[in-house]
Amino acid sequence: MGLMRLAAVGAIGYALYKYAVKNSAGEPAVDRGCPDVRDAGPESMTSPPKSWSATDEALDESFPASDPPSTY
Repeated sequence: MGLMRLAAVGAIGYALYKYAVKNSAGEPAVDRGCPDVRDAGPESMTSPPKSWSATDEALDESFPASDPPSTY
């Protein structure tokens, strides 16, 4: 009898959790990050630089992160 109660409480808890994390579109509410961040590389820039080194590329690829690129 205790196992049945535990299963019922677990199912109710899971249902409440799924209900709480859904947004209005019916999808789980997940933080997708900043939508204003562009893809890395000069081809994604509005005005690309005339010269582009490997260091520039590594810095551009690591932009939102606080860690320095491994090429330093």
